[in-house]
Amino acid sequence: MVDGGGEPESSDSMRTFGAVHQALREHAGISREEYADLVRFSKHTVASVELGRRMPDPAFVERAEELLGNTGALRKALPTLARQPGLAAWFRRWARLEQLAITLYTYECRMVPGLLQTEAYARALFAGQLPPLDDPQIEERWCARAERQRLLRERPNTTFSFILEEHLFLRRTGGVEVTRELIEHVLHVGELRNVEIQIMPLTHGTHAGLAGPVQLLETPENQWFAYNEGQRGGLFVSDPKEISVLQRRYARMRSQALTLEDSVSLLERMRGAL
Repeated sequence: MVDGGGEPESSDSMRTFGAVHQALREHAGISREEYADLVRFSKHTVASVELGRRMPDPAFVERAEELLGNTGALRKALPTLARQPGLAAWFRRWARLEQLAITLYTYECRMVPGLLQTEAYARALFAGQLPPLDDPQIEERWCARAERQRLLRERPNTTFSFILEEHLFLRRTGGVEVTRELIEHVLHVGELRNVEIQIMPLTHGTHAGLAGPVQLLETPENQWFAYNEGQRGGLFVSDPKEISVLQRRYARMRSQALTLEDSVSLLERMRGAL
């Protein structure tokens, strides 16, 4: 399961890359604010790259090379950052795009998405994985997930939409207390202005998402990509025709799911019933 462990975390190579980038920028006499405008990424993104917290996008690296003397150092270093602890190999390309997305849509029918999980819920999922994970692997994956969740608050101009099946909470993964904490956390995240959470109720016998989970994102250049996940791998989709189909399905699901207000009411009733 990618969402069971496919999130980036800071690594030594990312911190080294960030430090070199910062040194080159400062040597060029460009402030972080000025540089953000020139490289066409937010000041926060520049800071996160320089602190080793964020994987640099290839477009970021190319623009950085142009601004910082075309030394080739950053371009040559980028491939060495590809392997990150806690990040499934097939998920890496999506994870890099996700860090820059201006729109991110997620429909999930298997588990509460990683961006919305609590530590207790995530650890319950990790503990049930096969082949079994050891304690260091579980810790590594949770740290990666917690780092990824920063996106929700650190990218306030990014639109996040989640459609979650009601049965994800009725399953009570981890037990009653874990589920109660999870519902409270989802309700709290749903209060953010850039986050919308809708519940697909069990009373809907059919809807547009029955073929499986899907994620859609829009880049700052207004390109759309999709990601579909299976048991042992993920499918990255860039074909505009395929993406159009998935966008139409997601749009239909938004109309079929409960409204934002009714979703909150349902979650509150489920919490009260625990």
